[in-house]
Amino acid sequence: MNSVEKVNYKNKFEMQDLRLFLKENELNFDEDCDYTIVLRDSEDRIVATASKTKNILKCFAIDSSMRGEGVSGKIVTDILNKMFSEGYDSSLVFTKVENLELFINMGYKEIASTDRVSLLEIGVNNIGKVIEEIKKEYGIDNITKKSMIVMNCNPFTLGHQYLIEQASKESEEVIIFIVEEDKSVFPFNIRYKLVKEGCAHLKNVKVIPGTKYIISSATFPNYFLKKSDDALLEYTKLDVTIAGKIFCPAFNITKRYIGEEPFCQMTAKYNESIKEIFPRFGVEVRVIPRKEIENRAISATEVRKWLAKGDFEKLKGLIPEVTYKFLSSSEATEIIEKLKLKSQN
Repeated sequence: MNSVEKVNYKNKFEMQDLRLFLKENELNFDEDCDYTIVLRDSEDRIVATASKTKNILKCFAIDSSMRGEGVSGKIVTDILNKMFSEGYDSSLVFTKVENLELFINMGYKEIASTDRVSLLEIGVNNIGKVIEEIKKEYGIDNITKKSMIVMNCNPFTLGHQYLIEQASKESEEVIIFIVEEDKSVFPFNIRYKLVKEGCAHLKNVKVIPGTKYIISSATFPNYFLKKSDDALLEYTKLDVTIAGKIFCPAFNITKRYIGEEPFCQMTAKYNESIKEIFPRFGVEVRVIPRKEIENRAISATEVRKWLAKGDFEKLKGLIPEVTYKFLSSSEATEIIEKLKLKSQN
């Protein structure tokens, strides 16, 4: 048995070999991986592989002939050592459900599973600790019945504000989880700031980070890849299950609000998973019709389109004052330039 080898992403032969092995194990290679290793046999054939993206272990596969040979421990240890050398104090693993027991035996703890995939973690900074820290920092109790909304707000529009206001009218307290992953044109700190300022008039609304457990690279990579493939359904189910199974009881959330989705097929599928899964955890799902202007639903996509064209007049009916003020400032210059460049490609 040869030693563990690092895959060179620029070597097309190595990548072809890797993709073929993953395909034989009913997996696809995730293009956002930043480190991949393989183990080869005496005939130079791949018999095991694993990859990572930051502190997320993925694309894990072992040839059936090698199971029980200690191979899994060898490659997982290599990946974990790489993560820890980069400063991470915990690790998540996204894997097929048949590998659940294998990772539990290596010290991982299950967060949630669907029929086909599981998310597990190991390390000190786990989901329980993250939730307790959020509750303490934002003064969230276990008694008040709450509603939740998950938003990206790329950027914050009048449509987002309308949905939040509707939830605020119908709820004791509302928690807005802002997607924390920085893979949108508008960075997390800007999106968070605009929503918080745009909801300051709603005294029963709290705006908090979505954490690494809600629409993140670990739970829902397709959200950022904008692809609609076979894995999409499992990603949506897993992300929704984590929210329903863990976040809702921890925060005493009894209702989830979502907006109608006339534009994005992926978000529409995500909403379908919410409507299917949340009631299993005793959580009501409220679907709010989109706010419209001139018989057209307001969307962040349209806002980005007019920004790229530099048409601020068109923006006035689409965004609240707080967003317009930000976009008119020098702080937004770099974001607008990125949008202009993107529209030209």
